[in-house]
Amino acid sequence: MSVKKVATVVVKEFINPAECLQQMVSAYFEYKIIAEQEKTKRCEIDAWEKEAIAKINAQRDLLIAYLDRSFDERAENFRALFNVVDSAMSDDKPLRVYASNNNEQLALTLNSITEIAKSSPFKELANLTSVRAALDDPDHEWTF
Repeated sequence: MSVKKVATVVVKEFINPAECLQQMVSAYFEYKIIAEQEKTKRCEIDAWEKEAIAKINAQRDLLIAYLDRSFDERAENFRALFNVVDSAMSDDKPLRVYASNNNEQLALTLNSITEIAKSSPFKELANLTSVRAALDDPDHEWTF
């Protein structure tokens, strides 16, 4: 009795081999299409990654160049102003002749030092396009 039931079940659930092969071929072609789409997506992501990294590196280089130039300029300004302070306070000159002139020069120079110290080179970074244009212009004069 059990042998007969098994044979009946197998016959009822018999699958057409041609249909099975067709499903396998169809699944394989679907796999190949999806694999190619994913490969294309990976290539697009790689290209985007390279472009984004190049852009980030360019912005980094721009920022470093800006900071180098701005701090070099500030250092030169401070050096020059402190040289003026030193010369205004030097004992080489007779005080009776240059005393009032030295005090005025000293006051103006100290005021300039204070104003330069108050300003920050970072405030200009808010508008990077103007910084980029200034760095590209060889005749640009940096003022602080």
